Amino acid sequence: MNILIQFFIIWFSIISLSLASEVKVFKFTNEELAELEIRKVRGADNKTIYSVGSNDNGNFLKAIADNAASGLGKEVKIDLNKTPFINITWKIEKDLVGIKENTKKGHDFAARVFVVKKTGATPLSNRAINYVFSSNSKVGLNWPSPYTKKSIDNVLASTKSNLNEWVTVKANVKEDFKRLHDLDVNELDGLAIMSDTDNSKMKSIAYFQNIYFSSQ
Repeated sequence: MNILIQFFIIWFSIISLSLASEVKVFKFTNEELAELEIRKVRGADNKTIYSVGSNDNGNFLKAIADNAASGLGKEVKIDLNKTPFINITWKIEKDLVGIKENTKKGHDFAARVFVVKKTGATPLSNRAINYVFSSNSKVGLNWPSPYTKKSIDNVLASTKSNLNEWVTVKANVKEDFKRLHDLDVNELDGLAIMSDTDNSKMKSIAYFQNIYFSSQ
């Protein structure tokens, strides 16, 4: 898990998305899923199973992680001066109760969305914010990843309040990079989705829908 930042930087397809006032990152179609390579995290026993579905609000991505860890993502160029807010609609059907998420043994999340800024010549020098749907922690808490201080876990939703319910959250990515990394970031370089249970050896079921950046 200490290669998560590297994992989400080096293999994405490049898309330029910096000009619109509202920027949708994923379409969650079968065609898109076929194009996106699903990468298993090194050391994980299994891959997370991703599939596409739909409801009255549009397409969604379902993620089943059974002692598994793999993600999918894109290298994106997001102008954070124009569209600094990330908006995520997601749901946890089966969570990971009882794990200590700020430890290596319990560093698993049924749903997480990484945003990454390249800050050096190698992937391991990059900085990330890991927006998570926690199974055990309160909204608003944050802590450095137990694997690298260059990635910060930031709780945007919790099954303590919303289990098996669709939740829409918003965060100011530009302000969060300044607050959590003391970095002035004008452009975002990468975004990824992951559901992982490889440390706890448990099973989770999660859904992602309508991930986009906005001006407000």
